Amino acid sequence: MNSNLIKEIDIRDIDGFKIGNAQDYNAMTGVTTIIFEKENRAGIDISGGGPASRESHLLHPLTNPHNLNAIVLSGGSAYGLNASAGVVKYLEENNIGYELMDFVIPLVTQSCIFDLNIGDKNIRPDAEMAYKSCLDSVNNNAISGIIGAGTGAIVGKLAGLFRAQKSGIGYYAISLGDLQIGALAVVNAVGDIFDYKNGKKIAGVLNNDRSEFSSIEEEMYLSHLSESMENTTLGVIFTNAKFSQAQMSKVASMTRAGFARSINPVSTMADGDTIYAVSLGDVIADISLVGALSANVMSHAIEDAVKSSSMKDEEFLDKIIY
Repeated sequence: MNSNLIKEIDIRDIDGFKIGNAQDYNAMTGVTTIIFEKENRAGIDISGGGPASRESHLLHPLTNPHNLNAIVLSGGSAYGLNASAGVVKYLEENNIGYELMDFVIPLVTQSCIFDLNIGDKNIRPDAEMAYKSCLDSVNNNAISGIIGAGTGAIVGKLAGLFRAQKSGIGYYAISLGDLQIGALAVVNAVGDIFDYKNGKKIAGVLNNDRSEFSSIEEEMYLSHLSESMENTTLGVIFTNAKFSQAQMSKVASMTRAGFARSINPVSTMADGDTIYAVSLGDVIADISLVGALSANVMSHAIEDAVKSSSMKDEEFLDKIIY
């Protein structure tokens, strides 16, 4: 970002959460788990037509707000929702959750991408893999690239996987005075990815010999988008600004502008696009400013996910399932 007032920081500089990953490179799928260590309020924006999700209603503005204990992001499409059981097990063992009578109830929400068409389609994220991601979170491994939930992520799927490109998971974070905002993005889009600052295409649909980019507009005219149900971009915003659960849903909805600037097409009926937004601090800030900055930070995280996830053509084509 070009303002002298805004500084790039490590996302791990934002206090209150830890990130862990586990993956299977034969199956080309994985899990990224975010475990929250302090009081928080979380909101959600679901703009895609086909989300695979668990307990997302916990974050609805009209529900009774409680601290969220974990967000699980995974591959496996709806099959991957089984992974949350491993996170619940880990949290229960560590006495983390909502206290009710003599019980501790872990509050865990999850979203999945579709990655069944790369690697071994019979291996999906499960409770064991997710439990390993929790163990990995002890070291707060916010690592970009082909790892965790981004292991099987692909972009530019509109004309088939032979003309698509590898993607993954990315991060970006900033500070503005005492205010901190960070973003995580798992980019698994049907269309193209752009540098939001100059509009330049950086990944997406290639031509038949994979030598250059194809026109996404022409490909859209020839294709039926709703028939390509193999997509989903997931995002998480972290901030130390103090907001309510309902206000964080507004921040999540404003962050959608970052998706729109960087991905085309986006939020189609063929996507499960979902953004979480979590308040982790007490800094007083203007909600519209935080929402606007979150959109920009998310665009940077999307760019990081693509640029950090390169794979040689022969290796990528050998992994995909036609």
